[in-house]
Amino acid sequence: MHKSIPQRRNVDCSAPSSVPLLDVNRGNAALREEFLAAIAAVCDSGRFLYGPDVQEFEQAFAANCDVRHAIGCASGSDALLLALMAYDIGPGDEVITSSFTFFATASCIWRLGACPVFVDIEADGFNLDPELIEAAITPATKAIIPVHLFGQCADMDAVNDIAVRHGLKVIEDGAQSIGAEYRARPAGSLGHIGCFSFYPTKNLGGFGDGGMLTTNDDELAARLRQLAAHGMQPRYHHPLVGINSRLDSIQAAVLNVKLTRLGRWTSQRRANADRYHRLFAESGLDRWLVMPEQLPQRYHVWNQFTLRVPDGQRDVLRAKLTEMNVGTEIYYPIPLHQQECFKSLGYEPDSLPETERAAREVLSLPIFPELTAAEQQLVVSRIGQARQTRRAAA
Repeated sequence: MHKSIPQRRNVDCSAPSSVPLLDVNRGNAALREEFLAAIAAVCDSGRFLYGPDVQEFEQAFAANCDVRHAIGCASGSDALLLALMAYDIGPGDEVITSSFTFFATASCIWRLGACPVFVDIEADGFNLDPELIEAAITPATKAIIPVHLFGQCADMDAVNDIAVRHGLKVIEDGAQSIGAEYRARPAGSLGHIGCFSFYPTKNLGGFGDGGMLTTNDDELAARLRQLAAHGMQPRYHHPLVGINSRLDSIQAAVLNVKLTRLGRWTSQRRANADRYHRLFAESGLDRWLVMPEQLPQRYHVWNQFTLRVPDGQRDVLRAKLTEMNVGTEIYYPIPLHQQECFKSLGYEPDSLPETERAAREVLSLPIFPELTAAEQQLVVSRIGQARQTRRAAA
């Protein structure tokens, strides 16, 4: 007696079952041979520091940011540190910045013996609230570090107006915002100095650490370059005490390959953000979740797609999405003014209410350029499923 063979269901084997927060290899794979050729050329040249690849990248990056000078360094953290060093900021000085940012924004201030002064953020764009900056200025204030968070520039006209009135320097933290614009002007050209990171997860990521400083000031550019090379000029003469912070030729070679694709990758990120907005609207989930906005006069490059989950449900939703194999991240769960190492600054709970609310509510979803429409649909669908599960359990 023959057993009947069950009918097979039609299964779409190409349909995704999981979505990573980021897939660096997916982006790098298509350029593998170009990377290997560029690295091999550096190996054959033997010019591992200050080589032609670095010079080429600095020139191309300066053009990308519409500035006269770009100075490579070892990391975005070092870029911020060098910017402060160039202005002789140190003990007794204060620098105004955001608490809702990566640690490096404030650690550079602290390392020089200066004091970070944290100002609250705007609710809609997660960047410094210019209306609160002036009240934080004292005779000790020397600079403002606005952070272009998640790929969107801060309100730089307002920041610069305040800085001019009070004689302060403006140092842009553009680590997440290469290619972003404010009133059609690129990030990195909006203050006295721009600081960038090439950490692998950035929109323009290298194969390790790397950073860049940008400026239109010729003398300042020379000083930054000198400070990044032990303060040495000429060789073995040290008028300044600098640090050792160089962008090596192999990283520059990789970044030269990638920089030519940055515009396309940015367009893909922006298309992904548009698709998320459409999918969330179609699903009705945008009536529960608070969608990230592109603010007026901004060109958003979407390093992160960061929404808000209200009603204390962020961590519950994230746990459900993790179970469903959807990658997410919280940038940032603990604001800097609440970090243990800055406890001596004396910030009380609720001293920065918008910052603290954001830390409780934000959740970042996958947004990388190679993310497919099917993967985005899966992300939104599983958020909907998680929402229904929560309602049923309530």
